[in-house]
Amino acid sequence: MVMEDKKEIRNVSSQFKVAGDGDETRTVEGYAFLFNVPSDGLSFRETIEPGAADGGIEKSDVFAVLNHGQERGILARSKYGKGSLSLAVDEKGLRYRFEAPKTALGDELLENLRRGEIDQSSFCFDVEKDTWEKRSDGTWNRTISKIGNLYDVSPVYNAAYSKTSVYLRGKEQVEAEIEERNSRDLDEYYSNIEKSLNI
Repeated sequence: MVMEDKKEIRNVSSQFKVAGDGDETRTVEGYAFLFNVPSDGLSFRETIEPGAADGGIEKSDVFAVLNHGQERGILARSKYGKGSLSLAVDEKGLRYRFEAPKTALGDELLENLRRGEIDQSSFCFDVEKDTWEKRSDGTWNRTISKIGNLYDVSPVYNAAYSKTSVYLRGKEQVEAEIEERNSRDLDEYYSNIEKSLNI
């Protein structure tokens, strides 16, 4: 079972819509995330590699919810690749599609999409494999090469969800390795000085 602190949330701006025209259309579609597009709202640069989502749909129970909250009900669901929420990986990223239910929540979503009140899509996931690299300017770059589980795709009102905390074990490990290497290099430097001075 995945610990809650490993779950991460990211926003994607304007990557979903009501498909078609007219008040009768209830199809919502968009992208949960895009490959090789840097995320925003984070203190580091992050990209998801093509192939990172391979196999993730088939092993995940994914809900479409509003603002990442199931307490008001769900909009759709993909249970291990089957259900009312259609998920597919293409060359751009992870695409999703569902028919908004004829419920108060479904009606709220459609009305606010049409009015432009909701203009962010978001997804919740955990990471199976990533790499962290400290760049020459001191900033960090994270590349996600394998997503573990997908938990939800979510239209959101508030873009602040982009700033949700990140599971930073990989970055912390790299920082520790850099510190250890620097410490070893310093020890070796002083050892060489001592040898050269015959101390």
